[in-house]
Amino acid sequence: MSIYQDLANIKVDADLKRNETALKEVFRDANDIVFRNMKVGQNKKLKILLFYVDGMITKDSISEYAVQTLMESITLESLGKSNEIELENKVLQTNIAITELGVLQTLQECVDKALSGETILFIDTCTKAIWLSSRGWQLRGIQEPAAETLIRGARDGFIETMKINITLIRRRIRDPKLKVKYMQVGTRSKTDLALMYIEDIVNNTVLEEVEKRIKNIDTEAVLESSYIEELIEDDVYSPFPQVENTERPDAAASALLEGRVVIAVDNTPTVLMAPATFVSFMQSSEDYYERWMLACLIRMIRYIALPIVMLLPAIYVAVTQFHPNMLPTQLALYVAASRANVPFPPYFEALLMELVMELVREASLRITTPVGSTIGLVSGLVIGSASVEAGLITPIAVIIVALTSLASFAIPSYNFSTSLRMIRFAFIIVASFFGLFGISIGLCILIIHLSTLKSFGVPYLTPMTHFVERKSDLKDTIIRPKIKTLVRRPKYLQVKKEK
Repeated sequence: MSIYQDLANIKVDADLKRNETALKEVFRDANDIVFRNMKVGQNKKLKILLFYVDGMITKDSISEYAVQTLMESITLESLGKSNEIELENKVLQTNIAITELGVLQTLQECVDKALSGETILFIDTCTKAIWLSSRGWQLRGIQEPAAETLIRGARDGFIETMKINITLIRRRIRDPKLKVKYMQVGTRSKTDLALMYIEDIVNNTVLEEVEKRIKNIDTEAVLESSYIEELIEDDVYSPFPQVENTERPDAAASALLEGRVVIAVDNTPTVLMAPATFVSFMQSSEDYYERWMLACLIRMIRYIALPIVMLLPAIYVAVTQFHPNMLPTQLALYVAASRANVPFPPYFEALLMELVMELVREASLRITTPVGSTIGLVSGLVIGSASVEAGLITPIAVIIVALTSLASFAIPSYNFSTSLRMIRFAFIIVASFFGLFGISIGLCILIIHLSTLKSFGVPYLTPMTHFVERKSDLKDTIIRPKIKTLVRRPKYLQVKKEK
């Protein structure tokens, strides 16, 4: 049996050399692993072994607050034959000025702790090891999320360190009932994640379901929160996201106060919020920071943009190809005249322009931000005008595609906006075969799909599909009511406390 497979069964040995040999075998050819043998204590007869990963610890804190103290105070006689609790207490009595430490029994535990950035202390004659809190690596500064910028509101955003992200949320909710459960996923990556909820608000059924799905994840590595999102959602074949994500601490805090569950994953600045509904993707944190009348107007604009993003190019194809008699006479004559020299049918024209816009959008995202926005704007203008002058597409098609692309930016959630853009291509194809009838059939199928879709047991279209028994939830959907009237949490979450 390989030492890797048997590591969990290998106990910490009383002989330092055996522990060192076993660990060096595990980390063979890993030059960033450090083993430091020392003699400490008042009589310098006590042998210890420090084991850590170079670059993941703060060496100064270990040298100053742990090693120096051990050299001066601990003795071989003071340890004797200590059990787990006694060993920890005796090491604590040496005045080690480190906030966290604990006892480890197996080499597997030692390896996991070391790879998490802790320093492992082996003491001669002791059959237990001690981990010393020493995590310390370069961090990215807290900045405003580039994808969720606001005119008014906080400017801090999550970073790649999970514990700092938890702190950013705790700064906003100073409630001891805000609970944090640590878990690990990934057999190789062993990625840390935190399940956050408010104990006296959250729906226990939803919480248990989220926890169950995370525990059932069977994968080698989780490198980003999107892995978790895909592995725990209800319907992986649906184009619509069923777990909301954000890089804003205020949005995560708001979700917790509503009664939802927040999942913070280490090594990523994006946290997940569950359950999610159609309405939640159309809302933004800024809605509650602006005056309520302005927020209502902005929300209504978003809901107007929604059908434009999905249907406008398809309607253009259906009307020009199958139903030109629906247009006013002058407009119909203009469309017919503009299409006289265009070699492509309307559906190919729409698909071509949509693909070009997606290429421009993708290219602008992959380039440095100031240059990328400029390239995206110039590319759109140049390609559009050149295509019209060359007679490849009609001017009205350029207007339709430009308006559609502009409307997609009005949707607050990038994931949700991307889903709508995908559906837009399906509607264009259906409209090219069946016209407005095809669009109607497509809408029926879409509504049926959304009506059956759920997120952790919560219907996706709620509260719009349950407005009879949940009328109070409707007031914070298309419009944003005054803050003083928002006294109840959403009923569809079935939280413990509605107020």
